[in-house]
Amino acid sequence: MSKLGLKHYFVAVVAALTFSQAMAAQANLPDFTELVQEASPAVVNISTRQKLPERAVAGAGQLNIPDLEGLPPIFREFFERSMPQAPRNPDNGGRQREAQSLGSGFIISADGYVLTNNHVIADADEIIVRLSDRSELQAKLIGADPRSDVALLKIDGKNLPTVKLGKSDELKVGEWVLAIGSPFGFDHSVTAGIVSAKGRSLPNESYVPFIQTDVAINPGNSGGPLFNLAGEVVGINSQIFTRSGGFMGLSFAIPISVVMDVADQLKKDGKVSRGWLGVVIQEVNKDLAESFGLEKPAGALVAQVLEDGPAAKGGLQVGDVILSLDGKPIEMSADLPHLVGALKPGASIELNVVRDGARKNLKLSIGSLPEDGDAVANAGAPGAERSSNRLGVKVVELTAEQKKSLDLKGGVSITEVLDGPAALIGLRPGDVITHLNNQAINSAKVFTEVAQALPKNRSVSMRVLRQGRASFITFKLAE
Repeated sequence: MSKLGLKHYFVAVVAALTFSQAMAAQANLPDFTELVQEASPAVVNISTRQKLPERAVAGAGQLNIPDLEGLPPIFREFFERSMPQAPRNPDNGGRQREAQSLGSGFIISADGYVLTNNHVIADADEIIVRLSDRSELQAKLIGADPRSDVALLKIDGKNLPTVKLGKSDELKVGEWVLAIGSPFGFDHSVTAGIVSAKGRSLPNESYVPFIQTDVAINPGNSGGPLFNLAGEVVGINSQIFTRSGGFMGLSFAIPISVVMDVADQLKKDGKVSRGWLGVVIQEVNKDLAESFGLEKPAGALVAQVLEDGPAAKGGLQVGDVILSLDGKPIEMSADLPHLVGALKPGASIELNVVRDGARKNLKLSIGSLPEDGDAVANAGAPGAERSSNRLGVKVVELTAEQKKSLDLKGGVSITEVLDGPAALIGLRPGDVITHLNNQAINSAKVFTEVAQALPKNRSVSMRVLRQGRASFITFKLAE
């Protein structure tokens, strides 16, 4: 064979291999067509109407106002909100206009129970569910839970199409998932991606271990189902992370295990009960782990124990690091609220904690999460100056009234921050120090003595209350 012929031969072989590999890769991609065909009939569009005071358009004669009729409600509402608004005429007879919103949902029972997000139907005066055959039914709100962002609706119907429910606990990171919903009002839009992470915690969302995906989710997808490849619902699409207002590759779904627990309680009792420990916790970073004698950063550090709460009655103390609950490890502090919130009030649990460098097991009973959250009083005004020290702060002892309002047995309040370590770590006048180097501070004298004996070039912890909120911070004193 000539050199030219040999060259052509190798080119043909490489091309054949590349084509073969491409076909193999394509063969391994999932086919969603059957899943979508079977699941779509049970996915619904949800629209709401809310009566609002009428707003007149300012300067209508000078503005080229687009024709809003025929636009999807979400676009119409956007344009209406973008227009300059004139002050309301108090003599307009109390006329009202209707605000509309769009979202998604799915039917879980043949007799018409529908799941969606709480934020989709919040403050609605009327809820309309549009089925896949375009028929519209008025829905009754059975119950809603803002903490988990779950709402349960009921429409009248028989033999309605339903979704299959899966087990979100069995999801694996990297697994294919698919969403069906109404982004921007476009009914039954299908998007797919993979599970990016599990057990995610979001700000102000302490009781939901979110499923993170890269499925394209946009306004209108909220409340819609997230399916696995078996066609089972494993979550409700709820939130996105965005800097632009649109999809950026970070979507979050509420696990169906959490959703169904909430739905069952809403259906039975009209409200949701959650377990409560009665502590304020924080993350354990590398420096805190060193300070508390831990081998690695892990667990939930107890920064505050609320008076008469389950933790206080069970012997949990400030400075304890919770490593597990009933044998389930607490790797991140956010794991604890997820586990505790899923428990029923009155349940008995065992905590494994590190206290003073040693492991200890505590048994206690879970309480019921208060409806209005936890309130802690502010520090109050400092008294007369009593002590200064090598940390660069001036402190005073707390008055009896301050101790009572803060539920403290001791502690000192900072009156002045000088140049030094305290200023570098961000301490402020009014901060209350209750522990230093794992020792309780009962007086200004004790504070000064502990501060004088602090080790150098080693992480030292300090518990500080600021505006009633407690947290541990760490620092090092240089030579």
